[in-house]
Amino acid sequence: MTARRIHTSLTSVFVLAACAGCVSAAKAQVVEETAEPQALSASGENCSFIAAPEKVLSRADRIRREVYDRTLSFAKSMGKTGSVRQAVSASELPWRSFIDEEIFRKLEADGISPAALSSDEEYFRRIKLDLTGRIPTAAEIRAFVADTNPAKRDEMVDKLLYSPEFVDKWTVWLGDLLQNSITASNRNQNQEGRNRFHEYIKEAIDSGKSWREIAYQLVTATGNNYDRDTAGVNFMLRGFAPMGPAQDTYDLVTVRAATMFLGLGHYDCLLCHNGRGHLDAVSAWGAKTLRVDAQRMSAHFARINLSTYPGRETSDYYLNSTIVLDRPTGSYSLNTTYGNRPNRVATNINGVAVTNLTPLYRDGTTPAGDWRDSFAQRLTNDPMFARNYANRLWKAMFNLALAEPVDNLDPDRLNPNVPPPSGWDYQASHPVLLEKLAQAARDNDFNLRETLRLIVQSTAYQLSSRFDGDWDLTKVSTFARHLPRRLEAEEAHDAITKATGLLPSYSVGGWVEKVNWAMQLPEPTEPRSDGTANAFMNSFSRGNRDTQPRSASGSVLMWLNMMNSTLVTNRTRATGATASPYLAELAKNKADDVVVQDIFLTFLSRSPSEHEKSVALKTLAKSGTATYTRAAAVEDLAWALINKTDFLFSY
Repeated sequence: MTARRIHTSLTSVFVLAACAGCVSAAKAQVVEETAEPQALSASGENCSFIAAPEKVLSRADRIRREVYDRTLSFAKSMGKTGSVRQAVSASELPWRSFIDEEIFRKLEADGISPAALSSDEEYFRRIKLDLTGRIPTAAEIRAFVADTNPAKRDEMVDKLLYSPEFVDKWTVWLGDLLQNSITASNRNQNQEGRNRFHEYIKEAIDSGKSWREIAYQLVTATGNNYDRDTAGVNFMLRGFAPMGPAQDTYDLVTVRAATMFLGLGHYDCLLCHNGRGHLDAVSAWGAKTLRVDAQRMSAHFARINLSTYPGRETSDYYLNSTIVLDRPTGSYSLNTTYGNRPNRVATNINGVAVTNLTPLYRDGTTPAGDWRDSFAQRLTNDPMFARNYANRLWKAMFNLALAEPVDNLDPDRLNPNVPPPSGWDYQASHPVLLEKLAQAARDNDFNLRETLRLIVQSTAYQLSSRFDGDWDLTKVSTFARHLPRRLEAEEAHDAITKATGLLPSYSVGGWVEKVNWAMQLPEPTEPRSDGTANAFMNSFSRGNRDTQPRSASGSVLMWLNMMNSTLVTNRTRATGATASPYLAELAKNKADDVVVQDIFLTFLSRSPSEHEKSVALKTLAKSGTATYTRAAAVEDLAWALINKTDFLFSY
């Protein structure tokens, strides 16, 4: 099937809508504050701020702008798909928890009318995608809409939270955060290490392991990275910094731990130089933090030892594995003249020249006993640990964090009980809400399911993404409407295969069982066994968990794949040995109204608008000839709906 065969009216109504909704791929790349190898001093060549200060300063604004642009583009593409949800007064909506109290109270204070509640169809698609990464079936949607139980949304949340698909979805989310992959630019985990870490992550999600316990286990892990019982070692070995002294590794482990678990990515900057002169306009906390403060954080890892397994036999399971252990002694020496960061030289502490640093956590705590254990305990009790966790989960559900960027939080501008320093504003759009959400996470011991339940059961989460109120860039952070989220590559893949009923079978290295869903793959570079599927998902900018982060930006390549990839075209056939069983059966149905209603529910999780229904019915009416069969018309409808903008969105 080719695009040229699509009926003219279908092309103009459905296919071109995809172009209208395509968010520009020309987004400014996220700037990470990392030094270049062999740097001996901070300069424009190795310091992000010096090289491009405007990019560092505008990062949070750019994130909000991207969300704003995506929302506008999506709303424009959906202009003829039904009535707009009227804006309402915040007081008319049910306030179900402190989340609604904080969001709606601020909207009232600012005189902003929020969107109305989402329809059942809109909500059901959203909650299914956001919690499980899968679209609903037509039968599921009909049953949900027909259900008159006033508690049906809460009951659906409970069902989805304990589904196997939930485990798949959040294993991918956590795997992205922890950067689980076979290869990396600094230290390879290799196939067995990747697989063992994937199993650890999946088991942690499935069993409801506390985020606190996960963080503690990963930071303190020892053993071989190929062993199931010590799989957490894979987190540590990715902290290995090549082409430099041991201190570079201590620093990189600290940066990874502080970024992922505290949201304090500025440690990557502070481990090269003092914050003043670099972070003055970015972080009130960072601007006053010294390089030696960051180095004393790194000193917690000064006794770690990473070594390659000594075996050389190709038949040895442990070949090329990594062993992580701790030495009984050691300190952070200020004596380097090469490597990935500027020279480390003796520093003056309280009038004394110091050449070897011992650990000091950022709250002034010195370790008692094992240094890594002490770091892990202080980390998981740090106020930033809960804030970072709550902030990241909020972004996963609302598509914009309360405090952006999520990996560059500012401790001095987040506590609602302590005003920011003079000249600074709160970093979070709703500082009290973030603090309450962080406390709720502590209260449930960082239980992922319970924290997500609290978020998605709020009325604020259930607002419609469409409304007729005034909308401008300043309102993005008010959450007056739901902000549409473009599907991840794996979600788009699985939506196509689920809707058509043609599931793939992918081989994964080291796995006995084959994989039917992209959301079950252990990392974004899979499936290596299928180049077509790999290329299709790569066009969605899914990243590699190393040098390329995921991106929600659209691209011409992505839309070309949606229109022309055989992953799509081979699944939108209603005839032949490889036909979609769903489309083949649908083509036999002579009731045009039924066909149109069902195909819209199956692919878009909603009923068609009157305009869309009219176009689709005309297409079916013109079929039934030798040159344009009914099967061909059904194929065209399916292809066109896959290429509609809302197919690729949770909204």
